[in-house]
Amino acid sequence: MSDTRSRTPVESGGQPRTPVGLFIRQVIAELRKVVWPTQQQVVTYFFVVLVFVAVMMAYVAGLDFGLGKLMFAVFG
Repeated sequence: MSDTRSRTPVESGGQPRTPVGLFIRQVIAELRKVVWPTQQQVVTYFFVVLVFVAVMMAYVAGLDFGLGKLMFAVFG
């Protein structure tokens, strides 16, 4: 049985840890590549999500109400 608790990432076959400064520079470089949505796109997506959530809430509420009535009819 081997003891893996004392192994470093390199010894256990993993990659060495990335220094914090390099990690932050890489994150900033990736964020510069992001194509950010316009304000109009954000507003549009907001309303699409809002309508979808409202529809799903109505669906779940309807199921809850209907199944509740059914349970009271069967067991009540």
